[in-house]
Amino acid sequence: MAGRVIFHIDMNSFYASVEQAHDPSLKGKPVAVAGNEKERRGIIVTSSYEARAKGIYTTMNVGEAKRKCPDIILLPPDFAKYRVASAAMFAILRSYTHLVEPVSIDEGYLDVTESAKKKHPMQLAEEIQQRIFHELDLPCSIGIAPNKFLAKTASNMKKPRGITVLRKRQITELLWPLPVLEMHGVGESTSKKLQALGIYTIGDLANAQERVLQKEFGKNGVRLHKRANGEDGREVDPNAIFDTKSVGNSTTLPRDETEYYILKETFEKLSRSVAERLKVKYLAGTTVSIQIRNFEWQNQTRSKSLKTALQHADEIFEIAWSLFLEHWDETPVHLIGITVSNVVDQADLTKQLNLFNFEQHIKDEPIVTLVDNMEKKFGKGVIQRGVRVKKKSYASNTSFSKDFLEDHHQK
Repeated sequence: MAGRVIFHIDMNSFYASVEQAHDPSLKGKPVAVAGNEKERRGIIVTSSYEARAKGIYTTMNVGEAKRKCPDIILLPPDFAKYRVASAAMFAILRSYTHLVEPVSIDEGYLDVTESAKKKHPMQLAEEIQQRIFHELDLPCSIGIAPNKFLAKTASNMKKPRGITVLRKRQITELLWPLPVLEMHGVGESTSKKLQALGIYTIGDLANAQERVLQKEFGKNGVRLHKRANGEDGREVDPNAIFDTKSVGNSTTLPRDETEYYILKETFEKLSRSVAERLKVKYLAGTTVSIQIRNFEWQNQTRSKSLKTALQHADEIFEIAWSLFLEHWDETPVHLIGITVSNVVDQADLTKQLNLFNFEQHIKDEPIVTLVDNMEKKFGKGVIQRGVRVKKKSYASNTSFSKDFLEDHHQK
C-alpha cells in the first residue's frame, strides 16, 4: 500500500466482552450491560453478539429487552474494570508504534506507515488482532486505509473480529450507494437536512456542490463533502485526546420530574460534578450550556457565554439554574445535563479585576511584590506559585465520561 497506512481498532461489544472475559461462564450467552431499571437508567449500554442475534440493541429499554429475550443476563456497568481492559489494549497497540490516538475507551487509530515497510499491513493487523484476543480474551475489528475516515469506515464493515482494507478507489463502489446516514460523522439531524437538499446517499453528498454544503452547514459541510470523496488529511495525533473542548455531565431523573426542589438539587449536584472535573483537568470555560429532555424525549438546549472564564460550582449552578428557570415551561423533566465549553487552561487565564475578585488581588499584592524582589535577586522563575499535581477524577462514573483518557497521560 502506497502512502500512509492507518489502522482503526474497534473493540467488539467491549463492555459485554470484558464481562465475558472475566467470567467465562457468560460466553455464548446473551449478555447485556445496562443501567438501573428501578432508577430509570434502564437502557442497554451494550450487549453481546448472542444478545444482538435476538434483537437486543444499544439504548433499548431494559423492559423491552427482557420481553424480547427472557433469558438475557443483565449486568451493571463496572467502569473501573473496563478502564483496566482499555489500558491493556492500548498498551498492546503502543508496542507497535508511538503514533496511537485513543478516540474512546474502546477504539483508536494507529499510523503504521513505517511498520508496514517491514511487514504487510494485513499481517500486522492479524498479529494485533490475535494478540488482543489471546492476551486479553477480547475481540476487535480493524480497518486499514490511507486515512482516518476510511479506516474508521472499514472497521465497521466486518464485525466481530473482522479485518477490512478500504482503498480510496473503492469508495464509488462500496460507499457511494449507502444511505448518507450510514456515513461516519452524519447523525439524524444532519441526515434530515441533507435529504431536504436532495442528498440521500453518500454518493449524492460526494457529488453535491461544495458551496451549497458550506452555505447550509459551514465548515462541517466542506468537511463532509471531502470525506464522502475519501479525503481526510488528519494526522494520527497521540496528544489529540488531551485537547478538551468542553466538560459536562448529565443524569436521568428517577421519574419524570416537576418538583422545584428536586430539580434544583439535581442542578446543584451536576454543577459540583462539572466543577470537580474542570478542577481535575485544570480548565475553566466561558460558556455554560444546559440540556433538558422532557417526558416525551424532546431535547432543548440553552447556553450563556461570559467575558471571563469560570470553574467553580456555585458560578456554574447560578447560570445553569437561571437558564433553566427562564426557559422551563413546567413540562415534566426526564434528563438534565450541564456543560461548560470554550475551555482554556487555568494557567492561561488573564484575570480581570472586578468587584468579586478585587479583595483577593489586594491580599495577594504583598506576595507578588515579594516574588518580584526575589526574582530580581535570584533570577526569573526561582519561586513558583504552585506545582501542578496530577489528580484522579471520580466526578463522573458513566460510560459516556472521557475521564478514562487520564489513563493515557505518559507517566
